[in-house]
Amino acid sequence: MNIRLVIFDFDGTMADTRHNIVITMQRVMRELGMPVADEETCVSTIGLPLKDCFRKIFPELTDDGAEHCAETYRQIFFANAKSLVPNMFPNVQETIDLLHAHRIKMAIASSRTSASLLGFIREMNLTDKIAMVVGSDEVSRHKPDPEPVNVILSALDMPAAETLVVGDMPVDILMGSAAGTHTCAVTYGNASAEELTAAGADFLVDDMAELIGLVLPDNKDH
Repeated sequence: MNIRLVIFDFDGTMADTRHNIVITMQRVMRELGMPVADEETCVSTIGLPLKDCFRKIFPELTDDGAEHCAETYRQIFFANAKSLVPNMFPNVQETIDLLHAHRIKMAIASSRTSASLLGFIREMNLTDKIAMVVGSDEVSRHKPDPEPVNVILSALDMPAAETLVVGDMPVDILMGSAAGTHTCAVTYGNASAEELTAAGADFLVDDMAELIGLVLPDNKDH
């Protein structure tokens, strides 16, 4: 492979947001008087746009009801944003620094809104290393549709054949595959290795540091 662009998912790939997502979703359910789903049920929705997360758990929700849940989630999230800044997974910072030093372009495609993503990127001091962020509010078709990746490829004028999509959920892998990119799944996130393999991931890594060997093979020991 000759990779010149890496597109990361955020939740479960770059940052450990599992606990924050679950407690925020459960706060929404309590506030709106809904049955409170357990952790595993909430985790199973990670990677989907907010409205679809609540629809998956509560199929009987109307479109307006799902939007009300999503808006309540956003209100709770932004009211607690400073206390909900997640930690990056091991070796994510080091990997991003090394890729940046080797002039590999990097972007993020997430089901989060752009506002929350940009806030996290600033808090994590990654603003100067991430060339582009595409949130759920910037596309009309979401993961696993390839639109988020295609938007990035077009804006950065990069070919799919020289791009690697990295994510922790099947929707990330399906999105990258549909756009014609290479795909890499991380196994430390919110889906199992079996689920990621079934989604068609080209590569699986147990640690973000392993990405160096794929993108910069001459630096795989660093």
